[in-house]
Amino acid sequence: MADITFSVPAPGGVTELGGHLATPEGDGPWPGVVVLAEATGLNADIRAQADRLAAAGYLALAPDLYHGRPWLRCVRAAFRDLNRGRGRAFDDIEAARSWLAGRDDCTGRVGVAGFCLGGGFALLAAARYDFQAACVNYGTVPRDAARALDGVCPVVATYGGRDRSLRGAADRLERALTVLGVPHDVREYPDSGHGFLTDSRAPAPLAPIAKVVFALGEGRHNADDGWKRIFAFFGEHLARA
Repeated sequence: MADITFSVPAPGGVTELGGHLATPEGDGPWPGVVVLAEATGLNADIRAQADRLAAAGYLALAPDLYHGRPWLRCVRAAFRDLNRGRGRAFDDIEAARSWLAGRDDCTGRVGVAGFCLGGGFALLAAARYDFQAACVNYGTVPRDAARALDGVCPVVATYGGRDRSLRGAADRLERALTVLGVPHDVREYPDSGHGFLTDSRAPAPLAPIAKVVFALGEGRHNADDGWKRIFAFFGEHLARA
């Protein structure tokens, strides 16, 4: 498991994109997963999720969409890209997918897994780029989801019912994927909040808001079931040849 940099296309040439690469034990090639961070960026918790995926047999890359800059300086631009459905963040996600798929130790089949802000990016990227499966964890869902997600790959999505910021998101996503005929597993855990699948923590100044609005981290007893669903879904739609 290591932090790396790799070259990606950029206007007028190429640039460097950093990230955390987690490699499974043994001999590849393995299916890949691009891991997209929560709003606070590529932190220890997101690195741990990439390591978790590697332990399950996936070549996992968590790109640093903030390019090494403090998250407070970058989060507004990231949300702007997400809301517009275009911008540098999407370019970097596709660059990470392409780089991972082209490695000799990757089968060429790549999924995407996102948390919080990254969950919203994962959902839209799954409809735009050549991903074989998407894992969306408490990510935003477009209002006109059936239109925005036309062409999306199979999706496993997880939400917490106590997360006030995403009320109705799971139902809206379930309906859209059903209309589109896309294989999916969407579940909302009624007694969980935002971030319950991982050890996500809010920065101290934001902790009171995170507790009231997001119920951050509440209901972590559901995490094991959530991860079982994720790995079963990836096993069916991503790991197979």
